[in-house]
Amino acid sequence: MAFKTEYAKKVYAELEAKNAGEKEFLQAAKEITESLEVYIEKNPKLQEQKILERFLEPERFVQFKVVWVDDKGQFQVNRGFRVQYNSAIGPYKGGLRLHPSVNASIIKFLGLEQVLKNSLTTLPMGGGKGGSDFDPKGKSDMEVMRFCQSFMTELYRHIGPDTDVPAGDIGVGGREIGYLFGQYKRIRDEFTGVLTGKGLSYGGSLARTQATGYGLCYYAQEALKTLKNTSFEGKRVVISGSGNVAIYACEKATQLGGKVITLSDSNGYVVVENGITPEILAVVKQIKEVERGRIKELANRCPGVVYHETTATDRVWNTKCDVAMPCATQNELLLKDAETLVKNGCIAVCEGANMPSELEAAKYLIKNEIIFTPAKASNAGGVATSGLEMSQNSERLSWTFEEVDQKLHSIMVNIFNASYSCACEYGSSKYDLLTGANIAGFKKVAEAMVAQAI
Repeated sequence: MAFKTEYAKKVYAELEAKNAGEKEFLQAAKEITESLEVYIEKNPKLQEQKILERFLEPERFVQFKVVWVDDKGQFQVNRGFRVQYNSAIGPYKGGLRLHPSVNASIIKFLGLEQVLKNSLTTLPMGGGKGGSDFDPKGKSDMEVMRFCQSFMTELYRHIGPDTDVPAGDIGVGGREIGYLFGQYKRIRDEFTGVLTGKGLSYGGSLARTQATGYGLCYYAQEALKTLKNTSFEGKRVVISGSGNVAIYACEKATQLGGKVITLSDSNGYVVVENGITPEILAVVKQIKEVERGRIKELANRCPGVVYHETTATDRVWNTKCDVAMPCATQNELLLKDAETLVKNGCIAVCEGANMPSELEAAKYLIKNEIIFTPAKASNAGGVATSGLEMSQNSERLSWTFEEVDQKLHSIMVNIFNASYSCACEYGSSKYDLLTGANIAGFKKVAEAMVAQAI
């Protein structure tokens, strides 16, 4: 246990006892608690009012049954979840994830991270998260529709434009948001901005699709400039994943002068030594977004693409690079991967997925003065643009792509500056953006919690 104070040790021990077996949640809680120790020690009022204990405990956690009928007429049963973690600075805001791995631990870890992420954007949004263990892969449009309608038939009673505003996440794209919104509108008989990530024809925002990937690169570019006096220009970039975040991180990193050489999925990864061109990326989008296929198909369609099956010893992080961007899923970058990246001369690891790096890997990178941008800061572009969509919905306005992208860029630069400032003041070094982001996000929430009493 790496806690420096008896107070933090006690808080975490009690949390661990109450949430036994919830490894993802406890991993996130431990990392956050460790980071906040120094700040809380300097602000004894927070300890007196048990702000940390209150912060780590969700305000509300809902689990419900989702029954739907498949194309064969057979009944299927899934679990639905929504955690409303903290509303001190605004209505709950956070995505819905549809994936077989979804459970209470994952939803709570995502919700806890979301509180800090949303605070960092400076927009008035609290933190929440939700989803189901339903797997949309291999399901027909009609099956996905029936599931989404059943899911929303329970969820609708817990959400609203000024209460809780869900969005998309893994397994939830434009199709799913459309089905969910249609059912909410049908049940409530109202047209409100209750969901973000909507289609442009019914209240969605331009640049929302690109926002997380673009925002990641804007944050990374600012970190490279500030900490290493360099940029993406001429850098070899390794990206994991091939979903929405990875695709648009690849697009923006290329526009900024980088050479992206990899993408991956759960089976393997592709290497394109000459760089993934816009033409190759267009094929990736076709395979992943339209055909919902696997990344290995890229090797059959584009020359110069080499496919590798992922094994214990052959991983995407073995590919030599200057900048690594894990954009797939949690805990995909292990300590051994961090050691390999450092050995191969990598100067920056920028997180695009939620908590994709093991805590020990993150600490190793920071100790070795590698730029490490924690997800709660560097992948906040998606929820930031969701917040901008909420503003447009409230005002009944629609901004141009350029307007939204400009606001996104400004938000991401501000998030970096806030993280960097707190890293310099409270962190182990100026490279400790993990501590910096946690404290920068926590300060605002803690002040609101104190002001609002119990």
